[in-house]
Amino acid sequence: MTAARAQTVVLPADEAEADIVRDRSRTARRLVGELRGFRPQLLATGGWILISSATQAATPALIGQAIDGPITDGDSGGLLTYTIILVALALIGGVATRFQVVRVGTIGQRVLQGFRQRLFDHFQRLPLKFFGSRPIGDLVSRVSSDVDTINQFISQGLSQAIGQVFGLFATMIAMVILDWRMALVSFAIIPVLGLATSIVSRRARIAYRLTRQTTGAVTASLQEEISGIRETQAFNRATFNIGQFRARNRENYVANVDAVRISSALAPAVDLLSTVATGIVLAYGGWQVYRGDLELGTLAAFLLYVQTFFRPIQLLSQVYTQAQSSLAGAERIYNILDSPAEEPDPATAVDLAGTRVEGELRFENVTFGYEPGRDILHGIDVTIRPGQTVAIVGPTGAGKTTLVNLIPRFYELPDGGGRITLDGRDTRGIRKDSLRSQIALVLQEPFLFAGTVRDNIAYGRPDATPEEIEAAAVAVQADTFITELPEGYETVLEEGGGGLSEGQRQLLAFARAVLVDPRILILDEATSRIDTRTEALIQTALQTLLSGRTSIVIAHRLSTVRNADLILVMSDGRIVEQGRHEELIRLDGLYATLYNRQMRDTKRPPVTIAKGIPSMGRTTPAFEG
Repeated sequence: MTAARAQTVVLPADEAEADIVRDRSRTARRLVGELRGFRPQLLATGGWILISSATQAATPALIGQAIDGPITDGDSGGLLTYTIILVALALIGGVATRFQVVRVGTIGQRVLQGFRQRLFDHFQRLPLKFFGSRPIGDLVSRVSSDVDTINQFISQGLSQAIGQVFGLFATMIAMVILDWRMALVSFAIIPVLGLATSIVSRRARIAYRLTRQTTGAVTASLQEEISGIRETQAFNRATFNIGQFRARNRENYVANVDAVRISSALAPAVDLLSTVATGIVLAYGGWQVYRGDLELGTLAAFLLYVQTFFRPIQLLSQVYTQAQSSLAGAERIYNILDSPAEEPDPATAVDLAGTRVEGELRFENVTFGYEPGRDILHGIDVTIRPGQTVAIVGPTGAGKTTLVNLIPRFYELPDGGGRITLDGRDTRGIRKDSLRSQIALVLQEPFLFAGTVRDNIAYGRPDATPEEIEAAAVAVQADTFITELPEGYETVLEEGGGGLSEGQRQLLAFARAVLVDPRILILDEATSRIDTRTEALIQTALQTLLSGRTSIVIAHRLSTVRNADLILVMSDGRIVEQGRHEELIRLDGLYATLYNRQMRDTKRPPVTIAKGIPSMGRTTPAFEG
């Protein structure tokens, strides 16, 4: 359970703040840009918003007119008319607000649907090195938690924000039209409000970015600990891990409390400024009424307008909290979407469809490292003939898995790093999907997906017929246990194949490989954890699986590779010995040393199988790769 550590660059405080502001502004523009495809719907929504805002702005003026008119004059009929108008405006405003909320919510859900789909699509196209440097739980957090923060803002906050902003401007226009002098007095508090908002927003930006980071850390830790629960229990790490998780959870709690504390300071400030503004309008307006320069109804209207003016600001201060959180989440989402995908195939790349692939592999002076200047492989030169079974052995860190990962181009060779050819053609000149369709990879711990047994076998060929799927299972003896499952091939498996033994999961992986009928087969220690009950089945399955294919077997137990056509012995990223088993034993080098050491530790003699097929003898591993 190794967590990837990112290198942190510490900037001066003012420079770091400037970078945060620029990044947040850029993120906000991109988030708004997500709405460009919904212009017709937004225009229709704008109509409802204008209607709602107009009714909101007209109400205080009508109340003021009613005070100065029918109420002062004692005109009951006129008062009834004003009452009916006000009720009608309220109904119209309510209907308009409902349509506004529904339309904005629908648009928001479409945007979120697009976010999730783009994230998933991009994940499928990212190179393996991307996932090797990031905790999976943190990536899941970006698709779920971070998208949910945007969901809350768009579905709830955005509709309120748009309506309140339009209502605010409509109110300001109505106040200026009614009495520009009183309007200026009412607006006197705006600069103070702007200053308070600026102070709070600067601190909130940093706080909400930290909340998203700590949430991702908590999710990553949770995913990691659940995935590694067997190791946790085996090494009695439960108490220690609980303490670690409690610390991360505490950091997330503190970050969220700080964010709420900072952002919540804006609402009381708005309430205070609203009261101050009301007092200013009442004092100035009352003096104007006393002098006879202002009607009482107009003063009443302005007192209502001040409340109407600050009500949107109060709601916007609440929406502001959601906006800060959603922008922090959007930053993390765009960080994923901006990560470079696998390098596209050149326009001249060849499609192997319809071409007979013999399966000859040639490594020509292959040099490779995951990071510049830190090579793992050094000058690998070897030729694997069609149909050969080649074993790769060596101590931990020798570069065995790295070497085979270059064959399907999971990682690209750098310039000057040599080349790998398939039937004489540079693999970089072959389309990735076409190249990988000729290769099947079976790992030490095959991954089974949530779904039926049939779906898992057909994972590499979703269009395979039921007959083809069952034939593949029969070929590797997997049908022996599949037919005993409650629903046979339709038995639903949980993620990871819970309920199946390791041998049964491996047989399903073999059936999956047989179904795609590859010309090149790579077994990365695919037989090291097989239980003795299924050992005979595995031997028979391997005979079918390796027959007639170019096969590369990474093995830790040297007893399993005695009959390979060619054994490559690697050490420190180089091939130091190669040949058949007997030749390497006579050479009395590294292979002989490792083999003899394992044989001394063997509890029982190895079981060998047909030529070209690794044996299934169980030994005590002397080293790992």
